[in-house]
Amino acid sequence: MEKKIGIVNRCAPHGSTHAREALDLSLALSAFNESLSLFFMGDGVYQLLAKHQADLILQKDFQPMLQMLELYDVEQIYVCQYSLSVRNISVEQLVIKTTLLSTDEINLHLAKQDQLMSF
Repeated sequence: MEKKIGIVNRCAPHGSTHAREALDLSLALSAFNESLSLFFMGDGVYQLLAKHQADLILQKDFQPMLQMLELYDVEQIYVCQYSLSVRNISVEQLVIKTTLLSTDEINLHLAKQDQLMSF
């Protein structure tokens, strides 16, 4: 039986390597594990916004790689509704298809994971 692995994204997309490392790990794990869930909470929701201008801060834009999640059959992508509303972000502004969950629902999904990795 496969372990359920959850990757929690809490960091803004640039300014540290956390977001890029979480995405790289997600793509790598998807080749070996079908029970992979991604969670975007707090400032992690900024990773899902379109049109980052990473070049202005001399960073490489990794956002096109988010589109690869669908190609790798990563379908369990959850975003915190509260985190979006606090930051005045609508679901329509997100670059990939996600499932919107309340804080309580996110906590339930997190509790179902065998292993969590937080970035």
